Amino acid sequence: MDTSSQHRPGERTEPTAGKGAERGLLAWLVARGLIPETAPKRAFAVATFISLIGKGLFMAGAALFFTRSVGLPVAQVGFALGAAALIGLGAGIPVGHLADRYGPREVFRLTLVVQAVSVAGLLLVRSFPSLVACLCVTELAVSAGTAARGPLNRALGAPNPTRYRSYLRALNNIAAGCGALAAGVVIQLDTRAAYMGLMLGIAVLFLVSAAACSRVPSVPPVEVPAGGSSWPVLKDKPYVVLTVLDGIMAIQNQVLVFALPLWITERVDAPRWFVGASVAVNAALVVCLQVRVSRGIVDNMSAGRTMRRAGAVLLLATALLAVAGGAPGWVAMVVVVLGVVSLTVGELFYAAASFELSYGLAPEHAQGQYSGLFAIGQGLSNAIGPPVLGLLCLGWGEPGWLVVGVLFLVAGQFVPLVVKWSDRTRTHSPG
Repeated sequence: MDTSSQHRPGERTEPTAGKGAERGLLAWLVARGLIPETAPKRAFAVATFISLIGKGLFMAGAALFFTRSVGLPVAQVGFALGAAALIGLGAGIPVGHLADRYGPREVFRLTLVVQAVSVAGLLLVRSFPSLVACLCVTELAVSAGTAARGPLNRALGAPNPTRYRSYLRALNNIAAGCGALAAGVVIQLDTRAAYMGLMLGIAVLFLVSAAACSRVPSVPPVEVPAGGSSWPVLKDKPYVVLTVLDGIMAIQNQVLVFALPLWITERVDAPRWFVGASVAVNAALVVCLQVRVSRGIVDNMSAGRTMRRAGAVLLLATALLAVAGGAPGWVAMVVVVLGVVSLTVGELFYAAASFELSYGLAPEHAQGQYSGLFAIGQGLSNAIGPPVLGLLCLGWGEPGWLVVGVLFLVAGQFVPLVVKWSDRTRTHSPG
């Protein structure tokens, strides 16, 4: 009998050793929080990361595609982008309801396919009406995907969906950076072929993301409890108020991308490259600290207290940025860095608390509906944030920064009260 292929006791074949090394590497990555601990979480993270790269590419290059390649006027492109974003918000609640009833994974995959088709359709745009039509479909799919993703985040992220959502947010920053760098190459080439390739690549990424979702387990819908409402979201007054307060707090997202760059270049005694450095500091801190910050949030009340801290820290940040406007040279640069660090800490507190409250105050059978409503508040903040910050911070100057900071402080102080109101009235409970 030929024993050459048999293994002696204690021997390990090379494939077994290789698998052991892979398991060891996987355990090491999980232990350090670099990847999620379960296969479904990892699969959804991969699908999300791919779609976020596509989103980053679109945000960085779409406007230039419409103006430089298609040849549409800047004013028309700006109006179409803004109008489509506002119209898209209307898809959140109804599509969220579909996700609650038919399963969020299936609805989420469908929204990715629709995004792919609509972005590919932008290659055929030649006029303003066709631009508006394609962008509206795209934004409706984006909003719908956000609503469907909420129940998936909660189900896959159990027992701590906030921590898992924080991990995905860190991925979001990495993906946005990758998308911006890739779009930068296209912008540098500045040819029609490059812009066409960019849009086609975005469509392909959305399709790949939809395919990657096949490895994400289906989440069965939660039955509406006896006596419960199928459409409870708009009757839940505490949650509606929370959505408004969260939308106010979410304006801080526009400080870094809109108000601060203009403030530094126009009113602060600092070099223009400091704008990029500020963004880099923020991105690095979010990637490194978002998951860590979420560990202290274990329930609705701890999330409410964290939102209160976020408001206070954001006030400190706006005060520092206001001071930077009147400081000389290197002092202004130091104050700006301190302001950006404070702004990022406030952003981390806000994001972690917002994740927990958006899930925790919503009934299990209506997570999609509630995610859709919550996304409306954040979407509106993106729409009104730039004009508000432009009027107060850039138009009024230092006092305007303080007014914005006080707005964040007051909104944050009210959130724990809304949490207690919600717990007291039990409007988020089945039945």
